[in-house]
Amino acid sequence: MARAFILLLDSFGIGGAPDANIFGDEGADTLGHIARECAADRADKSGLRAGPLTLPVMESLGLGLAARTSTGLLPEGFSSTLPPPNSLFGCASEISNGKDTPSGHWEIAGVPVAFDWGYFPNKRPCFDQKLISDIIAKAKLPGILGNCHASGTEIIQEFGTEHVASGKPILYTSADSVIQVAAHETSFGLERLLDLCLIIRELVDELNIGRVIARPFVGDDSKTFTRTGNRRDFSVLPPAPTLLDHVKAAGREMIAIGKIGDIYAHQGPTQVIKASGHDQLFEKTMVQIRSAPEGSLTFTNFVDFDSLYGHRRDVIGYAAALEDFDRKLATLLPELKKGDLVILTADHGCDPTWTGSDHTRENIPILAFGPGLPTGNIGKRNTFADIGQSVAKFLDVPPLTSGQSFI
Repeated sequence: MARAFILLLDSFGIGGAPDANIFGDEGADTLGHIARECAADRADKSGLRAGPLTLPVMESLGLGLAARTSTGLLPEGFSSTLPPPNSLFGCASEISNGKDTPSGHWEIAGVPVAFDWGYFPNKRPCFDQKLISDIIAKAKLPGILGNCHASGTEIIQEFGTEHVASGKPILYTSADSVIQVAAHETSFGLERLLDLCLIIRELVDELNIGRVIARPFVGDDSKTFTRTGNRRDFSVLPPAPTLLDHVKAAGREMIAIGKIGDIYAHQGPTQVIKASGHDQLFEKTMVQIRSAPEGSLTFTNFVDFDSLYGHRRDVIGYAAALEDFDRKLATLLPELKKGDLVILTADHGCDPTWTGSDHTRENIPILAFGPGLPTGNIGKRNTFADIGQSVAKFLDVPPLTSGQSFI
């Protein structure tokens, strides 16, 4: 019996979304612009990396050709003379109404988001006074800080010291449908932060807000404040059964690694494996490559591409992280068994050369491979749901309501 593994490189867009102009993202291209900057050798002073972007394993699996399918151009530094990839390769466009994490993940799993999320205006204050009053009353808080659109790292530097002194949590948002709550793990307390997020989750359900995210941090002052790996996402339930539900209903193991469980509101996974940082996420994934049972689906989100590099507009850091992932991928390939399917993909873009700090509306790569599987160009797919439909067919579970299989 077959096994399937979805490895999602969070925010690794490859440009060319047909409706990018509607989102203010026409011309965004996460991979293409990282490759361009690296080809120009715009290395930073830290010496983290230098020279052209070098991703030999992913390029051999068709990454450059997938990007060319999306934009019409190979990324700078990629070769046009390599042997045909031993994979199915192409790209997919999103039909969901947002460019947020839940929309991308749910559509991948066969449930495009046809409704409009609720959002908060980009002004100070951004949250309605009644909502803030209700939060303060129900959570018995002395008040809140922030109340604006902000970068998560910058806002704890701005308000962290006052937060520790006052006990007021830091609430902020972004262009996504989200409320993020930052609080110190020691002075405020991690469990208290999680309880607060559950209270907020209930209050914003009627506003159709996609996620409430707990953002714990540690440190003694603004120079040492650092977010920890104890982040939690409190998502609304997907509006219909996803691929994860289909796998579970078929009596199979559905193994969620990293933030996957949170994104699907823990509906579908049979196992949730917590991990923080790409090293640990990849290590936990390799354990499943070696041991996951027949008929199972393992789904891992590699979040640092988005949270550490995309949102922070760190081109060099993103490039170095891609190269490190590519080296890790070289250790995965020999471990695959006959009957395994691995799909490398993404959920949206977050072009680190773009203005602002939000996600970018882009096509995502699809690189699907495994011993004995078919190969070739699967072209431009009209929806991310083709990924989930393909996995459903491969694992022989009931088909999804959206998507066309490319297998």
